[in-house]
Amino acid sequence: MTSPEGSGAAQPAPLALSRGTVDRVTVRRDDQDWIDRAWKDPGTRVLVVHRGRALVRDANGQAELVFLAPEQAPPGTRFLLGQDAGRVVYFGVSDPRPDWPADGEPVDEPPAGPGAHPAALRDVGTVLSDRDAGLLTHAVALANWHDTHTHCPLDGTPTVPDPAGHSARCPKDGTQHFPRTDPAVIMLITDPQDRVLLASNTRWPGRRVSILAGFVEPGESLEQAVIREVAEEAGIVVTNVRYVASQPWPMPRSLMVGFRAEAVPGEVIAVDHDELTEAHWYSRADLLAAIQDGLALPGPVSIARHIIEAWYGGPLPTP
Repeated sequence: MTSPEGSGAAQPAPLALSRGTVDRVTVRRDDQDWIDRAWKDPGTRVLVVHRGRALVRDANGQAELVFLAPEQAPPGTRFLLGQDAGRVVYFGVSDPRPDWPADGEPVDEPPAGPGAHPAALRDVGTVLSDRDAGLLTHAVALANWHDTHTHCPLDGTPTVPDPAGHSARCPKDGTQHFPRTDPAVIMLITDPQDRVLLASNTRWPGRRVSILAGFVEPGESLEQAVIREVAEEAGIVVTNVRYVASQPWPMPRSLMVGFRAEAVPGEVIAVDHDELTEAHWYSRADLLAAIQDGLALPGPVSIARHIIEAWYGGPLPTP
């Protein structure tokens, strides 16, 4: 593969976890009667989630979610995911049972049927349809919250999920609690020669690199977070911060907000060695050569890969 610099290469594919075709029907979330009727409808489909995994089935190089009928669903916290254009209603259930099969282990018995196996969102997000990617992202986000936020933060009383599972109420003091989303910025930095800054995190094995990222602090704008994080991690002053795209990352509860920014001329990389082990500037030719020599980029499900390939001008190989 050659560098597409100046070749008018096609734009990267849409962000894998920002897709979806199902209406979330927010107007129905407080309608207990409608929700009860939908749950009793034999045409309703239920997606079971266990610790971030759901059952999928391989289908001609792609993957499809395995849905159950309501009467087949296990006990667990239930939440409304939405309704599609064909009036089919979708629910999720967070399965608390400890005896789920291991990743990739086939589940051929009913109710899942032949060919089903559990898979994590980060592993199948890119090979699901738009509908299934949106449903699984939504379901994993809600399941993660329900699994880890079971008591009122004010007095410790066990909370009760609302009818649609998008909030919970404390039966003692009446307070209502909503799922938490942590915003994080992720940014591609270029120098005056249009080289990209890629770094290795201290927790990553092997020769893996990515663009910089970090959580937004209280009282801080997204743009301020970009400037601060780059200065803290790489010792570089940046300007011209501009938004690119966003993607939910419910592992466990982040929203990744992508940006581009430019390093001020003359800046020298100085990694913090707390979060980063090293960082370097790469031209497009440098990056392609490094990948062919074994350098690893983020996986295709990540917004980081999307932003890097948008800068590069087309898809990059995966060793």
